Amino acid sequence: MILILWLFVVSIVDNTIQFTVEREGTAAPIERQRWRELGFHNYLKMAIIGGLLCYIFRAEFRMLVRSWLADSSWSHGFLIPLFSFYFINQHKRQILNLQTKPNYLGLVFLLFSILFYFLNLISPSGYGYFRSLSILASLGAIVLFLGGWPLVKYTWLPIAFLLFAIPFPDKYYASLTMPMQKLSATIAGNLLDLFPDIDAVVTGVVIDVIYKGKQLEPAIDVAEACSGMRLLMAFLALGVAMAYLHYRPLWQRLVLLASTIPIAVFCNFVRVTITGFIFVLLDPRYTQGIYHDALGFAMLPLAFALYGFLSWFTSSLFVEESQQVIEDIVVRKSSV
Repeated sequence: MILILWLFVVSIVDNTIQFTVEREGTAAPIERQRWRELGFHNYLKMAIIGGLLCYIFRAEFRMLVRSWLADSSWSHGFLIPLFSFYFINQHKRQILNLQTKPNYLGLVFLLFSILFYFLNLISPSGYGYFRSLSILASLGAIVLFLGGWPLVKYTWLPIAFLLFAIPFPDKYYASLTMPMQKLSATIAGNLLDLFPDIDAVVTGVVIDVIYKGKQLEPAIDVAEACSGMRLLMAFLALGVAMAYLHYRPLWQRLVLLASTIPIAVFCNFVRVTITGFIFVLLDPRYTQGIYHDALGFAMLPLAFALYGFLSWFTSSLFVEESQQVIEDIVVRKSSV
């Protein structure tokens, strides 16, 4: 998917050659309206460059796809390039009709990115996350080299947005999930403890529950899947997309973007707490397997509702009144 985005952006390089028609001896540019107007030779150029890049980064592409398929926390990686495509298409007319000029600084960045990738690949202490980032660095470098800064202006966010499709290193991912697991377990345990006949004791990420004088077995274990990182990463990516697509003042976009983190964390607290009550009052089997996943998906409408309310609130907080000048028009009947 990232390769397809690469090919899509590279197809813009022929913007340096404008279609012209002769009108009264002068050349007038014809404005491009559709991607297909790039012509067959541009798509052939895409295939050649894309094939070379696919060969260079073939190991990283395989690794990314395996991560998206095997780890549910990063399954949204398949959707991220589609959002990037959409971002680019939002500026289709501007991109297709840019007066681009190659920037050789991009060629320097491209060579450095590829060299860094191979050095990191053969190094015994190679860092896989940086190898994946080399793909995005190379993508940005080739856009700068072939299209210059005018093209970078319209494509930097779609390229940077692909970061949400690259899994974090396990070491740092675990350091983020563990505090969230403990916080979710603490809040859920305190809420359970408020209800009569329920005594909850939290130890780390484990909640021991005593219901009507009987200790329930096994204890509630807030696993890594319940840390909320999956919801946080997916909702953060969606927040960036919504903030970019909504035409509103900059401060509102920043507020909406910043709100994605507390909203995702709050929804995860709700999820863990509801799971605890189902475990105690109904049956532990309804907290596992498909039921567990269904409850996780049920948090998405709640997150969207909270985000939608905040979006409405920020847009209604200040009402901008358009200033219109009303002129009195005096109509006089002229005598003939």
